[in-house]
Amino acid sequence: MDKWAVGVFASIDAGLGVSLEVACDLGITTVQLHTPHRNSRTPEKAKEFLAKLADYGMTITAVFCGFEGESYESIKITAETVGLVPPLSRAARLVESKEIADFAKLLGVDAIGSHIGFVPHDTHSAEYKDVTAAVRDLCEHLKKNGQRLHLETGQESVEGLLGFIHAVDTDNLFINFDPANLILYGIGDPLGALKKVGKYVRSVHCKDATATKGTPGVDWGAEVPFGAGEVNAEAFLRTLKEIGYDGPLTIEREIPQEPARQKTEIGQAVHLIHSIKAKLL
Repeated sequence: MDKWAVGVFASIDAGLGVSLEVACDLGITTVQLHTPHRNSRTPEKAKEFLAKLADYGMTITAVFCGFEGESYESIKITAETVGLVPPLSRAARLVESKEIADFAKLLGVDAIGSHIGFVPHDTHSAEYKDVTAAVRDLCEHLKKNGQRLHLETGQESVEGLLGFIHAVDTDNLFINFDPANLILYGIGDPLGALKKVGKYVRSVHCKDATATKGTPGVDWGAEVPFGAGEVNAEAFLRTLKEIGYDGPLTIEREIPQEPARQKTEIGQAVHLIHSIKAKLL
């Protein structure tokens, strides 16, 4: 795979991210895959999807977890519903995360990604220890598959995320760095954060956002096309170069499944990334 191969976030069955047809037309070569439904995670589906990607000349770089009942309607509801943190759904979601990992193995993919959720701030609490134990359990399962877990940034401060990684204490837990999420959640400066967690970054999202005009951490910021927000696309890629990251640059953009709009917005992001790559590589 080429250094900084351009990718997109796509889905087998949920209508999320970029359609593969649009990605193919834009010359995209890698995808991060979202597979939320159990009936899509079969050997037959894996074989069928791999054949489709081969026709398009694409490679899957990570498979992302998604769970029934998750909602990003507000930051408060996100905290209550997303990831492995909510206690009532944790056990079932841990089982499903392992199923997703096994499906990723069928696809020949060595990494799964996930929003872990809002980890409790009290590191001495039973709840914190329970979440830590659940992630450690998942990482042990992944290790048997020869896989890694990439935690997506956004819901935790850099210090909190690093502390959590150290508490889990396994050698296959890393970071999917999404700079826009730090702005959307009101966490802080994404480039400063990237420098602090650089050695753990194994995948990234090229996504952009503007900060909320309300209360940071309570009210959402706004997602915007890559290069149109507060991330500073060139500085982001320059910082990736500084920390030695040479993996794929995956464009994530939550817009409707409208091919014309996707082709325009994603196409602009692809053009921007290639123009910056030409300067930096």
